[in-house]
Amino acid sequence: MSLIPQPQSVALKEGLVELASLDHVNAALDTTLHPEGYTIDISAADGVHIKGGSSAGLFYARQTLRQLLPSAALRHGASGPWRLPAQTIADAPSSGLRWRGCMLDVARHFMPLSDVLRFIDVLAFHKLNTLHLHLTDDQGWRIDVPAWPRLAAVASWRTRSMQGTRHQPGFDARPHGGFYTADDLREIVAFAAHRHVTVVPEVNMPGHMQAAIAAYPELGNTDVKGRGSDEGVWDSWGISPRVLNVSDATLDFCRSVLDFVCDIFPSETICIGGDECLYDEWRASPCVQSRMEELGVTTESALQGWFTDQMAAHLATRGRRAYGWDEVMEGYTGPADKILVAAWRGPGPTSVAARRGFDVVTCPDVHAYLDYRQSDDPGEPTPVGTLLTLEDVYSFEPIPAGLEADAARHIVGAQVNVWTEHMENARRVQYMVYPRACAFAEVAWGKTREHGRFGDFQTRLEDGHLARLDALGVNYRPPTGPRPWDGRPDAPGHPLSREERLAEIEKMTAELGC
Repeated sequence: MSLIPQPQSVALKEGLVELASLDHVNAALDTTLHPEGYTIDISAADGVHIKGGSSAGLFYARQTLRQLLPSAALRHGASGPWRLPAQTIADAPSSGLRWRGCMLDVARHFMPLSDVLRFIDVLAFHKLNTLHLHLTDDQGWRIDVPAWPRLAAVASWRTRSMQGTRHQPGFDARPHGGFYTADDLREIVAFAAHRHVTVVPEVNMPGHMQAAIAAYPELGNTDVKGRGSDEGVWDSWGISPRVLNVSDATLDFCRSVLDFVCDIFPSETICIGGDECLYDEWRASPCVQSRMEELGVTTESALQGWFTDQMAAHLATRGRRAYGWDEVMEGYTGPADKILVAAWRGPGPTSVAARRGFDVVTCPDVHAYLDYRQSDDPGEPTPVGTLLTLEDVYSFEPIPAGLEADAARHIVGAQVNVWTEHMENARRVQYMVYPRACAFAEVAWGKTREHGRFGDFQTRLEDGHLARLDALGVNYRPPTGPRPWDGRPDAPGHPLSREERLAEIEKMTAELGC
């Protein structure tokens, strides 16, 4: 039947059952089931019955039913009746992961509202339940905050974009921008909630802030000698050296933005980023050095730890928990339970965070970064990072080998990350995300003993699931490789071997003792 994720138990019975539409399904709650669990019973005598441990379980039962139908039934305007094999299905997530997610970067390239909604719809079809929405970065700010109008007027667009990587820089001549109003964001939240997807917003700080600093220069380190005073939104990829200062006024700006975000997003966690904060400006800023002396901190890493603690404490007053990339552990000395960590720099930070008592969403780049190239075919668009094949994603083990049980219980989730420097529109995003996100969805839901091998998954994918993606209008990468129009010869990449990337990660995580 080519189901993805494969249900935990499927028992076929004799006969076929006619179903006029999904509206002709008998549905009931059964609180003895896992909250996201469900059963499906299809019989000639009684028709189609589904039960769910909650409304989420019933929703997932319907997603499995949609996969049991012919793929044509997923197209707009399709009508039954359809014939289904009689069977009984019992299913629930078995991975132990509460957070089955995907991070979507809409800062590097803005994604229109309709495309975000469509992206959520396909995630939910695969039983993923969290969208981490990366809303701000050096290259663009995507939230219209009325109290800070220049964020929409200035920070939301750049004059041009880099073509390819910074190793072989070239630029287009097209302004790029866009932002979401509060009503847009509320629509995203409501649309996702209807599909049992939680949207977790990210406002990245104190680094990756050049767009905001372009709008409000006083947020930056203006006392650094030789620093330009009129710099715009960054048009290059990589990491800008421009970071927030740590004045009381700047912290108040951050709190104000977080308050606005909390008013729109009901998620228990709010992401404050915290990754790749370059300390050069802090070292060169007399004001920052004076602040460090005032606070009694002796390193810039400790200063970022203090900043993280300030933001986490503010979110706690709103009943929220701070969420940050694994760099937030460096220099942080506060309670581990105040922060949820997204461990992206390999399995090392996942284990370090869990052993220190942080709850962890694991997303190591060598298994979970869907901007990385899918093959060594020269036709792949803008090949960057290490090779990350469909099988590499399917082999992802969220709990690192050798991690003690007491620490492993802190691994509460896993996600794939979609960084969009080289994905200029929704079609390109779909090409990079699918079918690799299908493999991740099965990992995150929980592989079955009988069907948890890559060969079995690949057969189910190619024998039935790709036809569903076709019906849903998803521009996935074909198993045979890129088509002529998928390439980007105008945007050269910078591929790395896995060994080169692991060496980079080892250097980046030295402070953690990985």
